[in-house]
Amino acid sequence: MSKTTASDPAPSAEDRELGEAGSQLSTAPKEEAPSLPSLGVVGWVRWFWRQLTSMRVALLLLLLLSLGAIPGSLIPQSGSDETKVADFRKAHPTLGDVYDKIGMFHVYSSVWFSAIYILLFVSLIGCIVPRTWQFVGQLRGLPPGAPRRLTRLPAHTTWRTTAEPEQVHRAALALLKKRRFRAHLAGDSVAAEKGYLREVGNLVFHIALIVMLVAFAWGQLYKSEGNKLVVEGGGFANTLTQYDDFKSGNLFTSDDLVPFSFNLKKFTGTYERTGPNKGTPRVYKADITYSTGAYGKDETDTVEVNHPLEIGDSKVYLVSHGYAPVITVRDAQGKVVFDDAVPLLPLDANVTSSGVVKVLDGYRNAQGKKEQLGFNAFFVPTFGGSASGTMLSQFPALDSPLLALSAYHGDLGADSGIPQSVYQMDRTNMKEFKDSDGKLFKKLLKPGETMKLPNGAGSVTFGKDVKEWAGFQVVQQPGSGWALAGALAAIGGLAASLFIQRRRVWVRAVQGADGVTVVEMAGLGRSESAKVPEELGHLAGDLYEQAPGAPDPDTPADSPDPDQEPGTEPPVPAEGAEKQ
Repeated sequence: MSKTTASDPAPSAEDRELGEAGSQLSTAPKEEAPSLPSLGVVGWVRWFWRQLTSMRVALLLLLLLSLGAIPGSLIPQSGSDETKVADFRKAHPTLGDVYDKIGMFHVYSSVWFSAIYILLFVSLIGCIVPRTWQFVGQLRGLPPGAPRRLTRLPAHTTWRTTAEPEQVHRAALALLKKRRFRAHLAGDSVAAEKGYLREVGNLVFHIALIVMLVAFAWGQLYKSEGNKLVVEGGGFANTLTQYDDFKSGNLFTSDDLVPFSFNLKKFTGTYERTGPNKGTPRVYKADITYSTGAYGKDETDTVEVNHPLEIGDSKVYLVSHGYAPVITVRDAQGKVVFDDAVPLLPLDANVTSSGVVKVLDGYRNAQGKKEQLGFNAFFVPTFGGSASGTMLSQFPALDSPLLALSAYHGDLGADSGIPQSVYQMDRTNMKEFKDSDGKLFKKLLKPGETMKLPNGAGSVTFGKDVKEWAGFQVVQQPGSGWALAGALAAIGGLAASLFIQRRRVWVRAVQGADGVTVVEMAGLGRSESAKVPEELGHLAGDLYEQAPGAPDPDTPADSPDPDQEPGTEPPVPAEGAEKQ
Protein backbone atom coordinates (compact mmCIF):
# COMPACT_ATOMS: atom_id res chain seq x y z
CA MET A 1 0.00 0.00 0.00
CA SER A 2 1.57 3.21 -1.11
CA LYS A 3 1.67 6.36 0.93
CA THR A 4 1.16 9.81 -0.54
CA THR A 5 1.82 13.26 0.94
CA ALA A 6 0.06 16.45 0.01
CA SER A 7 2.20 19.50 -0.70
CA ASP A 8 1.25 23.17 -0.96
CA PRO A 9 0.79 24.30 -4.54
CA ALA A 10 3.42 26.65 -5.88
CA PRO A 11 2.39 30.32 -5.80
CA SER A 12 0.93 31.60 -9.04
CA ALA A 13 2.41 34.43 -11.08
CA GLU A 14 -0.36 36.78 -9.89
CA ASP A 15 0.34 35.96 -6.25
CA ARG A 16 4.02 36.70 -6.81
CA GLU A 17 3.12 40.03 -8.41
CA LEU A 18 0.93 40.96 -5.44
CA GLY A 19 3.75 40.06 -3.09
CA GLU A 20 6.17 42.26 -5.01
CA ALA A 21 3.65 45.11 -5.02
CA GLY A 22 3.49 45.08 -1.23
CA SER A 23 7.19 44.48 -0.68
CA GLN A 24 9.43 46.99 1.09
CA LEU A 25 6.51 48.85 2.63
CA SER A 26 8.46 48.41 5.87
CA THR A 27 12.09 48.10 6.85
CA ALA A 28 11.26 45.67 9.65
CA PRO A 29 13.43 42.54 9.43
CA LYS A 30 11.69 39.49 8.02
CA GLU A 31 10.78 36.74 10.44
CA GLU A 32 12.47 33.58 9.23
CA ALA A 33 11.61 30.08 10.27
CA PRO A 34 13.90 28.90 13.04
CA SER A 35 16.70 26.65 11.92
CA LEU A 36 19.46 24.92 13.78
CA PRO A 37 22.84 26.63 13.46
CA SER A 38 25.57 24.92 11.61
CA LEU A 39 28.20 23.18 13.65
CA GLY A 40 31.16 25.20 14.74
CA VAL A 41 31.89 28.51 16.42
CA VAL A 42 30.92 30.63 13.41
CA GLY A 43 27.49 29.03 13.23
CA TRP A 44 26.77 29.61 16.90
CA VAL A 45 27.98 33.21 16.72
CA ARG A 46 25.80 33.85 13.68
CA TRP A 47 22.77 32.31 15.42
CA PHE A 48 23.35 34.32 18.59
CA TRP A 49 23.71 37.58 16.60
CA ARG A 50 20.44 36.94 14.75
CA GLN A 51 18.65 36.32 18.02
CA LEU A 52 20.17 39.37 19.71
CA THR A 53 19.22 41.72 16.87
CA SER A 54 15.67 40.41 16.53
CA MET A 55 12.77 42.64 17.49
CA ARG A 56 11.41 40.29 20.14
CA VAL A 57 14.75 40.15 21.98
CA ALA A 58 15.08 43.95 21.86
CA LEU A 59 11.61 44.31 23.39
CA LEU A 60 12.44 41.68 26.01
CA LEU A 61 15.66 43.51 26.97
CA LEU A 62 13.79 46.81 27.17
CA LEU A 63 11.26 45.17 29.51
CA LEU A 64 14.05 43.67 31.63
CA LEU A 65 15.74 47.09 31.85
CA SER A 66 12.50 48.65 33.08
CA LEU A 67 11.96 45.88 35.62
CA GLY A 68 15.59 46.10 36.74
CA ALA A 69 15.22 49.82 37.48
CA ILE A 70 12.40 49.16 39.98
CA PRO A 71 14.69 47.98 42.83
CA GLY A 72 16.77 51.11 42.34
CA SER A 73 13.70 53.17 43.24
CA LEU A 74 12.46 51.04 46.13
CA ILE A 75 15.71 49.97 47.84
CA PRO A 76 18.15 52.54 49.34
CA GLN A 77 21.14 53.08 47.07
CA SER A 78 24.68 53.52 48.34
CA GLY A 79 25.37 56.13 45.71
CA SER A 80 22.65 58.46 46.96
CA ASP A 81 22.17 57.79 50.69
CA GLU A 82 24.68 55.70 52.61
CA THR A 83 22.86 56.38 55.89
CA LYS A 84 19.63 54.73 54.70
CA VAL A 85 21.63 51.77 53.38
CA ALA A 86 23.29 51.35 56.78
CA ASP A 87 19.94 51.60 58.54
CA PHE A 88 18.45 48.97 56.20
CA ARG A 89 21.35 46.58 56.85
CA LYS A 90 20.97 47.09 60.59
CA ALA A 91 17.21 46.47 60.50
CA HIS A 92 17.41 43.51 58.06
CA PRO A 93 20.85 41.86 58.46
CA THR A 94 20.05 38.66 56.54
CA LEU A 95 18.23 40.38 53.70
CA GLY A 96 20.92 43.05 53.65
CA ASP A 97 23.61 40.42 53.00
CA VAL A 98 21.57 38.96 50.15
CA TYR A 99 20.99 42.39 48.62
CA ASP A 100 24.69 43.15 48.95
CA LYS A 101 25.69 40.01 47.06
CA ILE A 102 23.30 40.60 44.15
CA GLY A 103 24.01 44.32 43.91
CA MET A 104 20.65 45.67 45.08
CA PHE A 105 22.30 48.53 46.97
CA HIS A 106 23.99 49.75 43.77
CA VAL A 107 21.57 48.63 41.06
CA TYR A 108 22.63 50.98 38.28
CA SER A 109 26.29 49.98 38.52
CA SER A 110 25.68 46.27 39.14
CA VAL A 111 26.93 43.61 36.73
CA TRP A 112 23.49 42.29 35.82
CA PHE A 113 22.02 45.74 35.12
CA SER A 114 25.07 46.71 33.06
CA ALA A 115 24.77 43.46 31.08
CA ILE A 116 21.12 44.18 30.21
CA TYR A 117 22.04 47.74 29.32
CA ILE A 118 24.92 46.76 27.02
CA LEU A 119 22.97 43.95 25.35
CA LEU A 120 20.07 46.33 24.63
CA PHE A 121 22.51 48.86 23.21
CA VAL A 122 24.10 46.27 20.89
CA SER A 123 20.69 44.89 19.90
CA LEU A 124 19.41 48.32 18.89
CA ILE A 125 22.50 49.10 16.84
CA GLY A 126 22.42 45.69 15.15
CA CYS A 127 18.77 46.27 14.26
CA ILE A 128 19.02 49.90 13.16
CA VAL A 129 22.06 49.77 10.89
CA PRO A 130 20.66 47.27 8.33
CA ARG A 131 17.22 48.89 8.45
CA THR A 132 18.75 52.27 7.76
CA TRP A 133 20.66 51.04 4.73
CA GLN A 134 17.57 49.24 3.49
CA PHE A 135 15.49 52.40 3.84
CA VAL A 136 18.15 54.47 2.05
CA GLY A 137 17.99 51.94 -0.79
CA GLN A 138 14.21 52.31 -0.94
CA LEU A 139 14.51 56.09 -1.14
CA ARG A 140 16.99 55.80 -3.98
CA GLY A 141 14.77 53.34 -5.83
CA LEU A 142 11.38 53.77 -7.45
CA PRO A 143 7.99 52.33 -6.46
CA PRO A 144 7.42 48.89 -8.05
CA GLY A 145 5.26 48.54 -11.14
CA ALA A 146 1.59 47.66 -11.02
CA PRO A 147 0.39 44.05 -10.65
CA ARG A 148 -1.29 42.48 -13.66
CA ARG A 149 -4.76 42.54 -12.05
CA LEU A 150 -5.28 45.65 -9.98
CA THR A 151 -8.80 44.52 -9.12
CA ARG A 152 -7.35 41.95 -6.73
CA LEU A 153 -6.05 44.66 -4.44
CA PRO A 154 -8.16 45.64 -1.39
CA ALA A 155 -9.03 49.12 -2.71
CA HIS A 156 -9.58 49.60 -6.45
CA THR A 157 -11.80 51.24 -9.05
CA THR A 158 -12.12 51.27 -12.85
CA TRP A 159 -13.91 53.21 -15.58
CA ARG A 160 -13.85 53.83 -19.33
CA THR A 161 -12.91 57.16 -20.85
CA THR A 162 -12.45 58.72 -24.27
CA ALA A 163 -9.13 60.25 -23.21
CA GLU A 164 -5.97 58.73 -24.64
CA PRO A 165 -3.87 56.51 -22.33
CA GLU A 166 -0.93 58.95 -22.57
CA GLN A 167 -3.22 61.77 -21.53
CA VAL A 168 -4.47 59.79 -18.54
CA HIS A 169 -0.90 58.93 -17.53
CA ARG A 170 0.19 62.57 -17.70
CA ALA A 171 -2.83 63.68 -15.69
CA ALA A 172 -2.23 60.92 -13.12
CA LEU A 173 1.46 61.84 -12.77
CA ALA A 174 0.64 65.52 -12.27
CA LEU A 175 -2.13 64.71 -9.77
CA LEU A 176 -0.06 62.29 -7.67
CA LYS A 177 2.98 64.56 -7.56
CA LYS A 178 0.71 67.44 -6.50
CA ARG A 179 -0.42 65.24 -3.62
CA ARG A 180 3.25 64.70 -2.67
CA PHE A 181 3.50 61.14 -3.99
CA ARG A 182 6.73 59.85 -5.49
CA ALA A 183 5.43 58.85 -8.91
CA HIS A 184 6.87 57.56 -12.19
CA LEU A 185 5.66 55.86 -15.35
CA ALA A 186 6.28 52.11 -15.27
CA GLY A 187 5.21 50.44 -18.53
CA ASP A 188 1.48 50.93 -19.12
CA SER A 189 0.84 52.29 -15.60
CA VAL A 190 1.81 55.01 -13.16
CA ALA A 191 3.31 53.80 -9.84
CA ALA A 192 3.33 56.13 -6.85
CA GLU A 193 4.22 55.87 -3.17
CA LYS A 194 3.77 58.08 -0.11
CA GLY A 195 4.23 57.94 3.67
CA TYR A 196 8.01 57.49 3.95
CA LEU A 197 7.91 59.48 7.18
CA ARG A 198 6.47 56.40 8.85
CA GLU A 199 9.75 54.56 8.43
CA VAL A 200 11.70 57.72 9.20
CA GLY A 201 9.77 57.98 12.46
CA ASN A 202 10.44 54.32 13.21
CA LEU A 203 14.17 54.77 12.68
CA VAL A 204 14.21 58.04 14.61
CA PHE A 205 12.52 56.29 17.54
CA HIS A 206 15.15 53.56 17.67
CA ILE A 207 18.05 55.98 17.16
CA ALA A 208 16.59 58.18 19.93
CA LEU A 209 16.65 55.18 22.26
CA ILE A 210 20.35 54.75 21.55
CA VAL A 211 20.94 58.46 22.17
CA MET A 212 19.12 58.19 25.51
CA LEU A 213 21.15 55.12 26.51
CA VAL A 214 24.43 56.84 25.61
CA ALA A 215 23.39 60.03 27.42
CA PHE A 216 22.40 58.03 30.50
CA ALA A 217 25.73 56.17 30.55
CA TRP A 218 27.69 59.36 29.90
CA GLY A 219 25.86 61.16 32.69
CA GLN A 220 26.40 58.32 35.18
CA LEU A 221 30.11 57.98 34.43
CA TYR A 222 30.98 61.69 34.48
CA LYS A 223 28.41 63.06 36.93
CA SER A 224 29.22 64.80 40.20
CA GLU A 225 27.01 65.90 43.06
CA GLY A 226 28.02 67.73 46.20
CA ASN A 227 26.37 69.59 49.06
CA LYS A 228 27.53 72.69 50.86
CA LEU A 229 26.06 74.60 53.80
CA VAL A 230 26.83 78.34 53.60
CA VAL A 231 26.07 80.85 56.35
CA GLU A 232 25.10 84.41 55.42
CA GLY A 233 28.32 86.27 54.71
CA GLY A 234 30.16 83.06 53.91
CA GLY A 235 31.25 81.72 50.54
CA PHE A 236 32.09 78.63 48.53
CA ALA A 237 34.64 77.75 45.84
CA ASN A 238 33.99 74.77 43.59
CA THR A 239 36.82 72.51 44.77
CA LEU A 240 36.60 69.07 46.35
CA THR A 241 37.86 70.26 49.74
CA GLN A 242 35.04 72.81 50.02
CA TYR A 243 32.18 70.29 49.92
CA ASP A 244 30.48 68.91 53.01
CA ASP A 245 29.85 65.69 51.10
CA PHE A 246 30.61 64.74 47.51
CA LYS A 247 30.04 61.79 45.20
CA SER A 248 30.81 61.30 41.52
CA GLY A 249 30.84 58.86 38.62
CA ASN A 250 33.63 56.36 37.99
CA LEU A 251 35.33 58.43 35.27
CA PHE A 252 34.95 61.81 36.94
CA THR A 253 38.11 63.67 38.00
CA SER A 254 38.64 66.88 39.91
CA ASP A 255 39.75 68.54 36.67
CA ASP A 256 36.18 68.19 35.40
CA LEU A 257 34.85 70.61 38.04
CA VAL A 258 33.65 73.90 36.60
CA PRO A 259 35.76 76.71 38.14
CA PHE A 260 33.48 79.16 39.95
CA SER A 261 32.80 80.59 43.40
CA PHE A 262 29.97 82.43 45.13
CA ASN A 263 29.13 84.26 48.36
CA LEU A 264 25.79 84.15 50.14
CA LYS A 265 24.81 87.76 50.80
CA LYS A 266 21.36 87.18 52.28
CA PHE A 267 18.76 84.46 52.65
CA THR A 268 15.09 85.44 52.65
CA GLY A 269 12.31 83.16 53.83
CA THR A 270 8.67 84.08 54.41
CA TYR A 271 5.91 81.80 55.65
CA GLU A 272 2.12 81.53 55.66
CA ARG A 273 0.94 83.09 58.91
CA THR A 274 -2.65 81.87 59.13
CA GLY A 275 -5.00 79.25 57.76
CA PRO A 276 -4.57 75.52 57.19
CA ASN A 277 -1.21 76.11 55.47
CA LYS A 278 0.28 78.00 58.41
CA GLY A 279 4.06 77.69 58.42
CA THR A 280 4.26 76.78 54.73
CA PRO A 281 7.11 78.63 52.96
CA ARG A 282 5.95 81.37 50.61
CA VAL A 283 9.35 82.72 49.56
CA TYR A 284 12.68 80.86 49.70
CA LYS A 285 15.51 82.67 47.98
CA ALA A 286 19.23 83.23 48.35
CA ASP A 287 20.86 86.41 47.05
CA ILE A 288 24.40 85.63 45.95
CA THR A 289 27.34 87.11 44.10
CA TYR A 290 29.34 84.72 41.93
CA SER A 291 32.27 84.71 39.56
CA THR A 292 33.47 82.25 36.94
CA GLY A 293 37.10 81.26 36.74
CA ALA A 294 39.98 82.63 38.76
CA TYR A 295 39.62 86.19 37.53
CA GLY A 296 35.95 86.34 36.60
CA LYS A 297 33.88 89.44 37.15
CA ASP A 298 31.50 89.40 40.12
CA GLU A 299 27.85 89.05 39.15
CA THR A 300 24.70 88.98 41.26
CA ASP A 301 21.87 86.50 41.04
CA THR A 302 19.08 84.98 43.09
CA VAL A 303 18.80 81.22 43.61
CA GLU A 304 15.30 79.94 44.35
CA VAL A 305 13.69 76.54 44.70
CA ASN A 306 13.47 74.96 41.21
CA HIS A 307 15.35 77.96 39.77
CA PRO A 308 19.03 77.00 40.02
CA LEU A 309 22.04 79.05 39.10
CA GLU A 310 23.61 77.64 35.92
CA ILE A 311 27.35 78.10 35.42
CA GLY A 312 28.72 76.10 32.51
CA ASP A 313 27.75 72.46 32.98
CA SER A 314 27.07 72.99 36.70
CA LYS A 315 23.77 73.84 38.35
CA VAL A 316 23.56 75.24 41.88
CA TYR A 317 20.29 74.33 43.60
CA LEU A 318 18.85 75.73 46.82
CA VAL A 319 17.87 72.64 48.82
CA SER A 320 17.68 73.52 52.53
CA HIS A 321 17.65 76.29 55.10
CA GLY A 322 18.26 76.80 58.81
CA TYR A 323 19.59 79.13 61.49
CA ALA A 324 23.08 79.86 62.78
CA PRO A 325 23.08 81.55 66.22
CA VAL A 326 26.13 83.72 66.86
CA ILE A 327 27.96 82.30 69.91
CA THR A 328 30.74 84.06 71.83
CA VAL A 329 32.80 82.04 74.35
CA ARG A 330 35.22 83.62 76.85
CA ASP A 331 37.68 81.81 79.07
CA ALA A 332 38.22 82.28 82.81
CA GLN A 333 40.24 85.46 82.21
CA GLY A 334 37.54 86.95 79.97
CA LYS A 335 39.46 86.41 76.74
CA VAL A 336 37.33 85.68 73.67
CA VAL A 337 38.28 82.19 72.46
CA PHE A 338 35.35 81.60 70.12
CA ASP A 339 33.10 84.03 68.24
CA ASP A 340 31.23 82.66 65.25
CA ALA A 341 27.85 81.78 63.79
CA VAL A 342 27.18 78.09 64.45
CA PRO A 343 24.83 76.41 61.91
CA LEU A 344 22.31 74.07 63.52
CA LEU A 345 20.40 71.38 61.67
CA PRO A 346 16.57 71.53 61.55
CA LEU A 347 14.61 68.66 63.06
CA ASP A 348 11.08 69.52 61.92
CA ALA A 349 9.11 71.78 59.58
CA ASN A 350 9.14 74.61 62.14
CA VAL A 351 12.97 74.55 62.10
CA THR A 352 13.48 73.25 65.63
CA SER A 353 17.26 72.77 65.39
CA SER A 354 20.12 71.04 67.14
CA GLY A 355 23.89 70.88 66.91
CA VAL A 356 27.08 71.38 68.87
CA VAL A 357 29.52 74.20 69.60
CA LYS A 358 33.16 73.11 69.76
CA VAL A 359 35.93 75.30 71.21
CA LEU A 360 39.11 73.53 70.15
CA ASP A 361 41.90 76.04 70.72
CA GLY A 362 42.79 78.94 73.01
CA TYR A 363 40.68 78.05 76.06
CA ARG A 364 42.18 77.89 79.56
CA ASN A 365 40.18 77.05 82.66
CA ALA A 366 40.29 78.83 86.00
CA GLN A 367 43.54 77.00 86.90
CA GLY A 368 45.13 78.12 83.62
CA LYS A 369 45.10 74.60 82.16
CA LYS A 370 44.36 74.11 78.47
CA GLU A 371 41.10 72.34 77.77
CA GLN A 372 38.51 72.03 75.09
CA LEU A 373 34.88 72.99 75.49
CA GLY A 374 31.80 71.43 73.97
CA PHE A 375 28.18 72.56 74.10
CA ASN A 376 25.09 70.71 73.01
CA ALA A 377 22.84 73.33 71.40
CA PHE A 378 19.09 73.20 70.91
CA PHE A 379 17.46 76.14 69.14
CA VAL A 380 13.85 77.16 68.46
CA PRO A 381 13.11 80.21 66.27
CA THR A 382 9.66 80.68 67.86
CA PHE A 383 9.38 79.57 71.49
CA GLY A 384 5.85 78.91 72.65
CA GLY A 385 6.62 79.89 76.24
CA SER A 386 6.76 77.77 79.35
CA ALA A 387 2.99 77.33 79.12
CA SER A 388 3.42 75.30 75.93
CA GLY A 389 5.15 72.57 77.93
CA THR A 390 7.57 71.74 75.15
CA MET A 391 10.86 72.97 73.76
CA LEU A 392 9.67 72.83 70.16
CA SER A 393 9.33 75.69 67.72
CA GLN A 394 5.81 76.89 67.03
CA PHE A 395 6.65 78.69 63.77
CA PRO A 396 9.64 78.63 61.35
CA ALA A 397 10.30 82.41 61.43
CA LEU A 398 12.45 84.21 64.02
CA ASP A 399 9.53 85.47 66.13
CA SER A 400 10.80 84.45 69.59
CA PRO A 401 14.19 82.70 69.36
CA LEU A 402 15.50 80.70 72.30
CA LEU A 403 18.75 78.75 72.67
CA ALA A 404 19.33 75.88 75.12
CA LEU A 405 22.94 75.00 75.95
CA SER A 406 24.48 72.20 78.03
CA ALA A 407 28.23 72.46 78.76
CA TYR A 408 31.15 69.98 78.78
CA HIS A 409 34.92 70.29 79.14
CA GLY A 410 37.86 67.97 78.45
CA ASP A 411 39.20 66.46 75.22
CA LEU A 412 36.97 66.43 72.13
CA GLY A 413 39.28 64.00 70.33
CA ALA A 414 39.79 66.36 67.43
CA ASP A 415 43.56 65.76 67.46
CA SER A 416 43.27 61.99 67.08
CA GLY A 417 43.32 62.16 63.28
CA ILE A 418 39.90 60.52 63.01
CA PRO A 419 37.41 62.66 61.06
CA GLN A 420 34.51 64.02 63.11
CA SER A 421 31.16 65.51 62.29
CA VAL A 422 30.81 69.19 63.13
CA TYR A 423 27.23 68.47 64.22
CA GLN A 424 28.06 65.75 66.78
CA MET A 425 30.25 65.65 69.87
CA ASP A 426 32.35 62.72 71.06
CA ARG A 427 31.91 62.78 74.84
CA THR A 428 34.24 59.86 75.57
CA ASN A 429 36.87 62.11 77.16
CA MET A 430 34.55 64.96 78.09
CA LYS A 431 33.24 65.84 81.57
CA GLU A 432 30.02 67.59 82.40
CA PHE A 433 29.93 71.00 84.01
CA LYS A 434 27.81 70.57 87.14
CA ASP A 435 25.30 73.00 88.57
CA SER A 436 24.69 73.61 92.29
CA ASP A 437 22.57 70.44 92.48
CA GLY A 438 25.29 68.27 90.93
CA LYS A 439 23.41 67.88 87.66
CA LEU A 440 24.46 68.71 84.09
CA PHE A 441 24.85 72.45 83.77
CA LYS A 442 22.42 73.83 81.15
CA LYS A 443 20.56 77.02 80.56
CA LEU A 444 18.01 78.71 78.27
CA LEU A 445 19.23 81.89 76.60
CA LYS A 446 17.47 84.64 74.72
CA PRO A 447 19.35 86.80 72.22
CA GLY A 448 21.84 89.00 74.07
CA GLU A 449 21.93 86.88 77.24
CA THR A 450 25.07 85.34 78.77
CA MET A 451 25.56 82.04 80.56
CA LYS A 452 28.27 81.96 83.29
CA LEU A 453 30.08 78.63 83.50
CA PRO A 454 30.47 77.09 87.00
CA ASN A 455 33.55 77.79 89.14
CA GLY A 456 34.58 80.81 87.08
CA ALA A 457 35.36 78.65 84.03
CA GLY A 458 34.23 81.38 81.64
CA SER A 459 31.05 82.45 79.91
CA VAL A 460 28.94 81.89 76.80
CA THR A 461 26.94 84.69 75.13
CA PHE A 462 24.06 84.22 72.72
CA GLY A 463 24.45 87.13 70.31
CA LYS A 464 21.54 89.32 69.34
CA ASP A 465 22.20 88.56 65.68
CA VAL A 466 20.87 85.19 64.48
CA LYS A 467 22.16 84.48 61.01
CA GLU A 468 20.53 82.16 58.49
CA TRP A 469 22.20 79.54 56.39
CA ALA A 470 21.30 77.98 53.06
CA GLY A 471 22.12 74.49 51.84
CA PHE A 472 23.23 74.29 48.20
CA GLN A 473 23.58 71.28 45.98
CA VAL A 474 26.00 71.59 43.07
CA VAL A 475 25.18 69.13 40.31
CA GLN A 476 27.24 68.48 37.22
CA GLN A 477 25.68 65.85 34.95
CA PRO A 478 26.71 65.97 31.30
CA GLY A 479 24.43 64.36 28.79
CA SER A 480 21.16 65.60 30.32
CA GLY A 481 20.49 67.80 27.30
CA TRP A 482 21.09 64.87 24.96
CA ALA A 483 18.79 62.70 27.07
CA LEU A 484 16.03 65.30 26.81
CA ALA A 485 16.55 65.63 23.06
CA GLY A 486 16.46 61.85 22.71
CA ALA A 487 13.23 61.61 24.70
CA LEU A 488 11.54 64.28 22.58
CA ALA A 489 12.79 62.66 19.37
CA ALA A 490 11.55 59.25 20.55
CA ILE A 491 8.08 60.65 21.20
CA GLY A 492 8.00 62.36 17.80
CA GLY A 493 9.29 59.27 16.00
CA LEU A 494 6.80 57.01 17.75
CA ALA A 495 3.94 59.35 16.85
CA ALA A 496 5.04 59.38 13.20
CA SER A 497 5.28 55.58 13.06
CA LEU A 498 1.81 55.22 14.59
CA PHE A 499 -0.17 57.88 12.74
CA ILE A 500 1.48 58.00 9.30
CA GLN A 501 0.68 55.16 6.91
CA ARG A 502 2.91 54.19 4.05
CA ARG A 503 0.86 53.39 0.94
CA ARG A 504 1.11 52.88 -2.81
CA VAL A 505 -1.17 53.83 -5.66
CA TRP A 506 -1.18 52.55 -9.26
CA VAL A 507 -3.00 53.98 -12.26
CA ARG A 508 -3.19 51.91 -15.45
CA ALA A 509 -4.69 53.26 -18.68
CA VAL A 510 -4.86 50.95 -21.72
CA GLN A 511 -6.84 51.16 -24.92
CA GLY A 512 -9.49 48.49 -25.33
CA ALA A 513 -10.48 46.62 -28.47
CA ASP A 514 -13.22 49.15 -29.18
CA GLY A 515 -10.75 52.06 -29.03
CA VAL A 516 -11.99 53.31 -25.64
CA THR A 517 -9.42 53.72 -22.85
CA VAL A 518 -9.93 51.62 -19.72
CA VAL A 519 -8.62 53.25 -16.52
CA GLU A 520 -7.82 51.15 -13.45
CA MET A 521 -6.75 52.58 -10.08
CA ALA A 522 -5.74 50.64 -6.96
CA GLY A 523 -4.18 51.38 -3.61
CA LEU A 524 -2.30 49.29 -1.07
CA GLY A 525 -1.18 50.13 2.47
CA ARG A 526 1.10 48.44 4.92
CA SER A 527 -1.87 47.52 7.08
CA GLU A 528 -5.62 47.48 6.70
CA SER A 529 -6.94 51.00 7.14
CA ALA A 530 -9.91 53.02 5.96
CA LYS A 531 -7.56 55.84 4.97
CA VAL A 532 -6.26 54.04 1.85
CA PRO A 533 -9.72 53.51 0.25
CA GLU A 534 -10.73 57.02 1.28
CA GLU A 535 -7.65 58.58 -0.27
CA LEU A 536 -8.01 56.47 -3.39
CA GLY A 537 -11.59 57.65 -3.75
CA HIS A 538 -10.49 61.31 -3.66
CA LEU A 539 -7.72 60.66 -6.20
CA ALA A 540 -10.09 58.78 -8.50
CA GLY A 541 -12.61 61.61 -8.32
CA ASP A 542 -9.99 64.21 -9.25
CA LEU A 543 -8.63 62.08 -12.10
CA TYR A 544 -12.16 61.36 -13.33
CA GLU A 545 -12.69 65.08 -13.83
CA GLN A 546 -9.75 65.15 -16.25
CA ALA A 547 -10.62 61.83 -17.89
CA PRO A 548 -14.43 61.58 -17.67
CA GLY A 549 -16.22 58.34 -18.24
CA ALA A 550 -17.40 57.26 -21.72
CA PRO A 551 -20.72 55.44 -22.28
CA ASP A 552 -20.72 52.01 -23.89
CA PRO A 553 -22.22 52.46 -27.38
CA ASP A 554 -23.58 48.87 -27.39
CA THR A 555 -25.30 49.27 -24.02
CA PRO A 556 -28.40 51.41 -23.34
CA ALA A 557 -27.89 54.30 -20.97
CA ASP A 558 -30.10 52.71 -18.31
CA SER A 559 -28.58 49.22 -18.63
CA PRO A 560 -25.88 47.95 -16.29
CA ASP A 561 -22.35 47.44 -17.58
CA PRO A 562 -21.75 43.69 -18.05
CA ASP A 563 -18.03 44.19 -17.20
CA GLN A 564 -18.90 46.09 -14.03
CA GLU A 565 -19.16 44.26 -10.73
CA PRO A 566 -22.69 44.12 -9.30
CA GLY A 567 -23.71 46.97 -7.03
CA THR A 568 -21.07 49.48 -8.21
CA GLU A 569 -21.07 52.54 -10.41
CA PRO A 570 -18.12 54.10 -12.22
CA PRO A 571 -15.87 55.50 -10.89
CA VAL A 572 -16.86 53.98 -7.55
CA PRO A 573 -14.25 51.49 -6.30
CA ALA A 574 -15.46 47.94 -6.20
CA GLU A 575 -14.14 47.45 -2.66
CA GLY A 576 -13.23 49.87 0.04
CA ALA A 577 -12.86 53.16 -1.86
CA GLU A 578 -15.20 56.05 -1.24
CA LYS A 579 -17.94 56.91 -3.72
CA GLN A 580 -17.36 60.08 -5.69
